[in-house]
Amino acid sequence: MAFVAAMITAIASVVSVLLLRAVWVTLSCYFLTPMRIRRTMAAQGVHGPPPRPLVGNLRQVSALVAEANAGDMTSLSHDIVGRLMPHYVLWSQTYGKLFVYWYGSEPRLCLTDTDMIKEFLSSKYAHATGKSWLQRQGTKNFIGRGLLMANGARWSHQRHVVAPAFMPDKLKGRVGHMVECTKQTILSLRDAAARGRGEVEIGGHMTRLTGDIISRTEFDTSYETGKRIFHLLEDLQRLTARSSRYLWIPGSQYFPSKYRREIGRLNGELEGVVLESIRRSREIADEGRTTSTYGRGLLAMLLAEMEKKKEKGAGDDGKFSYDTRLVIDECKTFFFAGHETSALLLTWTLMLLATHPEWQDKARAEVSQVCGDDPPSADQLSKLTVVCPTVLCTCMRKQGLMSFDRSALSENLNVFSCVRANLQLQMIIHETLRLYPPATLLPRMAFEDIRLGDLHLPRGLSVWIPVLAIHHDESIWGADAHEFHPERFAAGRRSSAGAGRFLPFAAGPRNCVGQAYALFEAKVVLAMLLANFRFTISDDYRHAPVNVLTLRPKYGVPVHLRPLRP
Repeated sequence: MAFVAAMITAIASVVSVLLLRAVWVTLSCYFLTPMRIRRTMAAQGVHGPPPRPLVGNLRQVSALVAEANAGDMTSLSHDIVGRLMPHYVLWSQTYGKLFVYWYGSEPRLCLTDTDMIKEFLSSKYAHATGKSWLQRQGTKNFIGRGLLMANGARWSHQRHVVAPAFMPDKLKGRVGHMVECTKQTILSLRDAAARGRGEVEIGGHMTRLTGDIISRTEFDTSYETGKRIFHLLEDLQRLTARSSRYLWIPGSQYFPSKYRREIGRLNGELEGVVLESIRRSREIADEGRTTSTYGRGLLAMLLAEMEKKKEKGAGDDGKFSYDTRLVIDECKTFFFAGHETSALLLTWTLMLLATHPEWQDKARAEVSQVCGDDPPSADQLSKLTVVCPTVLCTCMRKQGLMSFDRSALSENLNVFSCVRANLQLQMIIHETLRLYPPATLLPRMAFEDIRLGDLHLPRGLSVWIPVLAIHHDESIWGADAHEFHPERFAAGRRSSAGAGRFLPFAAGPRNCVGQAYALFEAKVVLAMLLANFRFTISDDYRHAPVNVLTLRPKYGVPVHLRPLRP
């Protein structure tokens, strides 16, 4: 009996300790830390809308966004900050450009000072900042522990593993797949235009195209498999955006609900499809169809990294290594990021070109100079640089490579036209990313005390960088900030696109690892579409940008297509 009593006492003690710890963590997370941060920021004169217990300003944000999105825009205007970020517009007018608002119990500092942003995103604070618990918990069943949600040393290790897949020399080998996939899309667009009397919803075609490209280039799988993954990711994206609203309730991640049950079901199905792709890659390697590697894409690199664990028994530092779970999460991350953002970039670019025929004609003429009647090749793309002849000559002189002037360079018509053509497309793509960045918000949390100029950011403060608002800021971009003017990215005017001001792929060491891939892919696809079609916006187009984790057109983008070639 004494033994049983002792056991009961010991169990009760353990349970009490666990309960006390849970109470302390809850108090610290939801009350003590937020109040400490609020006092610190108030002492520096940084205020914001008064929060409600637990809820913070969530209800006010939801009400403002619902009101702003109640209807479609009355005109095709690119002034969309008030529609997508009405809370930012209201609070920045009330409290100034630097204010704190509350996402549940998480205090968020709105940071728009470009010099502070540049420093905050620099390598100086690469390990001192990262994704908050709310962000990681909200996307746990969506992209899991992939690179996008990694922090600290784990992020460094994962970045080191995946970065080589997106190096320029690797991208050259992707051109053939990109061209072939785009050829199939051109045929589909011709058929769709014939059936629809010339009208096509271009967004769906761009979604299928970018899905096909990344399936083939990075995951060595069929489009049908990729399509299943994308549909599941899209459903998970929608549910994740809804369920994350309830994370401000203590312990809510353990509460059963229909949202979480559905998320669990979709996530299980998604992981099953990804796991099947992994098994197939392993079988191909085991059968000797590849000699020493799993292939050349991202999945191949991830599987090769996982093999190192088997050989060494651990990661390079004994702590971090890839296992099947992490490979699955990384696949989900890059399937989503590489597919969704590229599709949106192409869709918004085509919308803008369809409504600005003068820029469409300029881009088409210069693409024709480079490629003629053929699709772009790796050799042609490798000649493309993003600098004008004057800048190129200056750089060459500084490197001591050559000593000649602009006229000498102009004698080589192919090089000169390649430079101009890429500059043309680059300007259009960058202006699209400025007006319609796929991610309208860049969040980071400070894991230690940080000082930006005279501003002290206390540990635990989440920093909210409103990318869309910065991209439309008239004090940065001029009075025409809401208008489509690609020439603002011309070589002689690039000061506006400096770090902290132009953030479609973030900035600093934690920038988007796949940005070169996205830009490379966009140039190939746009070059081929411009060579094959003239497009104008349909009268049925309804301009209604919405934000569902990414910035997308609510009703798609219907355009009229006129084939330029038989």
